[in-house]
Order: sequence, then structure tokens, then C-alpha cells
Amino acid sequence: MNRHLLASVGLACLAATAAHAQSTGAPAQPLWELGLAAGVVSTPSYPGADDRETRGLALPTVIYRGKVFRADGGGIGARVFKSDTAELDIGLAASLPARSDDVAARAGMPDLGGLAEFGPRLKLRLARFDAQSGLRADLPLRAVMEVRSGVRHQGYTFEPRLVYERRSADGKWLFDAQVAAVVGDGKINRYFYEVRPEYANATRAAYSADAGLILVRVGVFAARVINPDLRVYGFLRAENYGVGSNRSSPLHLRDNGLSAGFGLSWTIKRSTRLASD
Repeated sequence: MNRHLLASVGLACLAATAAHAQSTGAPAQPLWELGLAAGVVSTPSYPGADDRETRGLALPTVIYRGKVFRADGGGIGARVFKSDTAELDIGLAASLPARSDDVAARAGMPDLGGLAEFGPRLKLRLARFDAQSGLRADLPLRAVMEVRSGVRHQGYTFEPRLVYERRSADGKWLFDAQVAAVVGDGKINRYFYEVRPEYANATRAAYSADAGLILVRVGVFAARVINPDLRVYGFLRAENYGVGSNRSSPLHLRDNGLSAGFGLSWTIKRSTRLASD
């Protein structure tokens, strides 16, 4: 989805960039770290929206690199299986809400609440080019829950992506580039694109959404370790919604969109014990 700031309200996943180096052969990391993160994230209000959500965020961060339970740059969840070429985990992620009063195309319609996503993710190592770089495929299947005056199930998404990772020889620069697609069932597509008859008006015709492709995207992420306690990071993602199954919806106003963010994280305390992997 365009809700791709997944892993604890967007910024938290970026704040945990130390764990990102683990996948490309970095030295062992502390078992846990506590710190603070702050930054700015800007993204379309939903896939195909003409309005944007821009938020400044400041929040505590917790990184834990256990053999089973993980809270790191890959998300929050439990690792079920790991080998040299494959890993399976059960993860939890979240995204930002959008108020319909702030989105012209959805005026008078229900708000889009914050979304929590839960489900399995298979990671496959496709290539290791050298000690600092590699190529992997991620295959997450997630149930989507809306958090707004309670919790409601809003469907399922499948988000296959191809990720190239690289870190510098000194470990101070981290980089990845990815290409991905997001497919949703009928319920999540209705959540974004359906216009029920009671919400139709002169400029917004009634529309029944279909299951299928939501978007394709390419993105880059980079982080710089300033010192053992301070890191800065940023990301940029370009998405195309014109290939989506619901491009005829009156709520689909743009075929393309950009998301960006930058920030910093500061580690206050870390364990002397190292993670085992």
C-alpha cells in the first residue's frame, strides 16, 4: 500500500537502521538498544490521492535482536525459521491515518484510520555479491486491521519486493534500493476506493471497487552512522497507481506519487551482550 512506512508508525523502522547492516555481513550488534528518534515523513493520503500527509515525529525507540522475537529495522515480530538462504517471520507493522476533512476527494466520507498489519513474511537470499552487498526477495502476506474507535479487519495485502542492499566497508553507510508491487483483496481495495451510494454527489459518482493490483513502486533508503550513538537517514519512494485495478474510481486522482522522509536516531543505552545473529 501507500502505507509503506511500515514498522511502528513509519519512523520507528527507520530509526532501527543498525539492524539493517546485519543482512549484509556487518559485525555483531548489541542484543538491545534504547534511544530516541525524530524526523519528518511526507506521503500521499492514500494510493492515488491528490492530498498529502506530512508529519513531524519524535518517539522513543526500542531495538531487540533476539533469536525469535525481533524489533529492528526489518519490523516487529517473531522469527519462525532462519537458514543461510531463507527466513520466515511473523511480523507486525503500522501506518499513519488520514482524516477525510483534510482530503478533499473524501469530504463527508469516513476517515481512514491508522492501519496495523500482521502476518507471515518469507525472505529469500538470492545473491551475495561480496561481504558488503546482496540481493534478496521479500514476500509478506498481511492481514490489515484499522484502528479507529475500535479495531476492524480491512482485508489482506500481498507485497512482493526485490531488495538490493549494500553497506560501506567501514560500516558507516547503509543503502538499499527496491522495486515492489502491492496487491489487495476486495475488502482493502473497497476501503481505499469504494464510494457507497450514500456518499455519492455531483463530483463523486458511486463506485464499487475490485480486488487486484494497488500500486507498483521503486525506492531508495540510505543511512549514515555519525558515531556509535548517532545516525541520520532518509528515504525516497516513487509509486505508480495508474496500473491499479481501481484507477476508474473517483477517489483515484493521481497516477503517480512520491513519498519521502528524513531523520535521526540517538542511542541512549545498549546492552553489553551481543545478539547471536
